[in-house]
Amino acid sequence: MNTPLPTRRLGASGINVTSIGLGLMSLSGIYGESSDDNGISVIHHAIDRGVTFLDSADMYGWGHNETLVGKALRSLKGEKRDKVILASKFGQTKLEGGGNGVDGRPEYVQAACEASLKRLGLDVIDLYYVHRIDPKVAIEDTVGAMARLIEQGKVRAIGLCEANPATIRRAHKVHPLAALQTEYSLLYREEAEETLKTTRELGITFVAYSPLGRSLLTGAVHDASEVANDRRKDHPRFHPGNFERNRDLLAPIEAMAKQKGCTPAQLALAWLLAQGDDIIAIPGTKRVARVDDNLGALNVKLTPAEVQALSHALPVGAAAGTRYPAGGMKGVYI
Repeated sequence: MNTPLPTRRLGASGINVTSIGLGLMSLSGIYGESSDDNGISVIHHAIDRGVTFLDSADMYGWGHNETLVGKALRSLKGEKRDKVILASKFGQTKLEGGGNGVDGRPEYVQAACEASLKRLGLDVIDLYYVHRIDPKVAIEDTVGAMARLIEQGKVRAIGLCEANPATIRRAHKVHPLAALQTEYSLLYREEAEETLKTTRELGITFVAYSPLGRSLLTGAVHDASEVANDRRKDHPRFHPGNFERNRDLLAPIEAMAKQKGCTPAQLALAWLLAQGDDIIAIPGTKRVARVDDNLGALNVKLTPAEVQALSHALPVGAAAGTRYPAGGMKGVYI
């Protein structure tokens, strides 16, 4: 029997989740192909290992991901199913002719939630996020509609993604936020660490997505050509010149990982979790073996001096290239 994994609380919601969860986006073809059977196997394996926090969204495969996780959950029974805490998101829309839009109108909030519940085959979503902030709609109106979902019993807790401190404060006044989700890793820290000041003041849990820099911090990608067939090829940090500079940043991580007998990915996750008990990591993967490797980070113990050494080895702003293409950067930290 597995030893229970450590848990952390989602704000003041009373909901506890494992400190390392599972991001599900890669199970919908974002980073290369993954069959539904494989996706269900990955989800089930993570749950078997004790992971209780799953993170989905309505735009992952434009509905496919929620349908997949719903199928995976329906095949679970008893205590194992009851322990799973599911997060999903709304707000990104698919535009005609390609590209993503954003919609934070109250009527869309209601419709999007009901559509997600139908795909998931559930009566309630544990944690429901605004995936991207709609600058055309007052955040008070969007969050007010999310609060009504809680009143209706369709959602247990709410959060924002990629919101700046001012937006977080305004939203939190309308209804307490349980979580704020933003990219955060040794490689990307600028906006995340600024946001942490606000979430900590307000008692909001910080959920870190892409905690391994979309694989850059794992040391597993040695050439940019290895990601030529998935979404990472469009990310500036994987572009020629930038990729090589970012790959060189791994040297001190790989050296300390070797010294401690762990993988670079485990060391990077251990560093992130050591930043505070209010931080939860949701690394994504489409491979069972990666689930196990990521959970191995929980066995890596870092001294304060080692945490500081890693922070100094990859100082704020050290990464080459922005974390999204120019268009995507317009939709974050709003």
